[in-house]
Amino acid sequence: MRARTALVNTARGLAKSYGERLRGCNVRNMNPEKAAGLSPELQTALQPLLAALESLSAEIREYNERIEHLAQESYPQVERLKQIKGVGTLIALTFLLTLEDPHRFGKNRDVGCYLGLQPGRRNSGQSEPQMHISKEGDPYLRTLLVQGAQHILGPFGVDCDLRRWGRKLAERGGKSRKKRAIIATARKLAVLLHHLWVRGEAYEPLPNTSRAALPTAA
Repeated sequence: MRARTALVNTARGLAKSYGERLRGCNVRNMNPEKAAGLSPELQTALQPLLAALESLSAEIREYNERIEHLAQESYPQVERLKQIKGVGTLIALTFLLTLEDPHRFGKNRDVGCYLGLQPGRRNSGQSEPQMHISKEGDPYLRTLLVQGAQHILGPFGVDCDLRRWGRKLAERGGKSRKKRAIIATARKLAVLLHHLWVRGEAYEPLPNTSRAALPTAA
């Protein structure tokens, strides 16, 4: 997927250097047909890149199908974790296979520390400044959880308590605060996934909102 993204960026950069643009396409549907409206010279230059992109996309689709089949056949817990919008089969399956045994953790929040998503703190007199996350544990799963958090907080994320919490955190500061909000959301996402795995419960996207509305309804 990194190779595909690099090729897409190269194709777009090459088109831009000609004063033209590849329109109406993204990394998933980039193919030679997308160059139909470009100049003949640019089409010739882009043809090998777009052909390679089409081949890579076909292989990625095949691997995705294999992952889906593996999850359906051997890991029924994946569907439970996919109740959270923003968590797909790859994130859920990687989470299960990396942690292996959900009961190895005494508390749900220990999962965030295990995956290196917990920021450290340095005692300095009367202050305790927050440090960077430890980045312990599996880097691939940590990356996937961050991607899931980005989707949850992004324009296509559905309304839920996790999204509301993360976006409220991001509003408190500038660019660095937004990055911290993504990491914090990824950490809470890991905790929530572990909770669903252990408890086997149906996911409720707005439990805090529902509880707050009970006294009013009464």
